[in-house]
Amino acid sequence: MHQLTYDDIKAATDRIAGHVRPVAVAPVDPGTIRTAQGGPLDARSEEPCEVWFALEFMQHTGSFKARGAQNFIQAHREAGTLPDTGVTIASGGNAGLACAWAARQQGVRATVFLPTVAPAVKVARLRDLGADVRVVGAEYAEALATCEEFAASSGALAAHAYDHPLIAAGAGTLLEEIHARIPGLDTVVVSVGGGGLFAGVATAAQHHGIRTVAVEPENCRALNAAIEAGRPVDVPVDSVAIDALGARRATALALHAARQDDVRSVLVPDGEIVRARQALWDHRRVAVEHAAATALAALTAPDLPNGPTSPSCGYRPRDGERVAVVLCGANTDPSDLVHPAEN
Repeated sequence: MHQLTYDDIKAATDRIAGHVRPVAVAPVDPGTIRTAQGGPLDARSEEPCEVWFALEFMQHTGSFKARGAQNFIQAHREAGTLPDTGVTIASGGNAGLACAWAARQQGVRATVFLPTVAPAVKVARLRDLGADVRVVGAEYAEALATCEEFAASSGALAAHAYDHPLIAAGAGTLLEEIHARIPGLDTVVVSVGGGGLFAGVATAAQHHGIRTVAVEPENCRALNAAIEAGRPVDVPVDSVAIDALGARRATALALHAARQDDVRSVLVPDGEIVRARQALWDHRRVAVEHAAATALAALTAPDLPNGPTSPSCGYRPRDGERVAVVLCGANTDPSDLVHPAEN
């Protein structure tokens, strides 16, 4: 398989320029995120850590997936390999939305296969985009198998939610923009499902000397398990964020990116994901998916008793560290964020 390179990220950046929304960044109030003990990061150690939110949920279709979909379909259009039968994809929802949006821009059909766990809000938006929506199976893997059968029989171009170099390279363009907006960035924190966003961001981050923190729910740990095993392996999936982070196995692209010295894999409990999502609403009136809140939960989860070397301990920035947290999507039903007293 083609391994992702920084040249792939640069090509994607040029290809999708003007077709996606540039990411906005917003600072987090000083003192909100606790820092680690153990010495300074650099000469800025007298300062508290500096944390920024990358507001990628404001992207077309409500998530970062628009970048990869746009890069994938435009690259096939340029190569003359975009068939009249259109494109097809299996998705938890966000990748399908992005594929349908990019396909409509190119004037081709999109057939999207979803598992039954896909939120109704995503199904409705897909139909609004003109996609042929087919709900199949209880998990993403089942929808994917049906999608592959459909592609073989129909001649439609099979896209993938995350396991393709063009998809991952498109996602990596996000880091290019974050790097340009936050001078001296030390660390980027991203949530991980199958690993498309992570692979692209980590590849670009390595080029710029930036650490990547890969965050997964404790019970959807495909990348963490692959790192432990030294190869992609199947894992059970059971999390509040399963609709977006419920991949059974991480990609080879993601594992390759995770083997860099400046990558850290961490896990967070579902309870902390829920709390981080609620905090974004309570303090900023931002309604994001549980998948987006997973990245923030790595910084806000309390220290656990099993020690700082455990992957379940999240990530503690050091004093003076500049950190960007990617809030990757907001295709969610916000009704559960409103406290009863506010109704």
